[in-house]
Amino acid sequence: MQQITGVNAMRVLTKELAVGLLNGLIWAVVVGTVAYFAYHTPMLGFVMGAAIVINLLAAALAGVLLLLRKFGVDPALAGMVVLTTVTDVVGFFSFLWLASLFLI
Repeated sequence: MQQITGVNAMRVLTKELAVGLLNGLIWAVVVGTVAYFAYHTPMLGFVMGAAIVINLLAAALAGVLLLLRKFGVDPALAGMVVLTTVTDVVGFFSFLWLASLFLI
């Protein structure tokens, strides 16, 4: 719909990252608490929560920076595939990276 222009791009990016961070923190607390009580390992709860925050920030960033129109692709058609791929890859690797840092 071409609503993001050079004038409001930074404001949209900041707003999306703030929403992603807030959403990530809320779900990190929920999932981290469940993981702690399920496995009695505080670091596992921390790792899962931190991976969720990283994943949601990456999703917000990818959603704003989606430049499919430059490649001649309709963002409404291909956007979901790109966002799903980004969040899957970032979520998978951020969890494994954090787990290798804090759990091994």
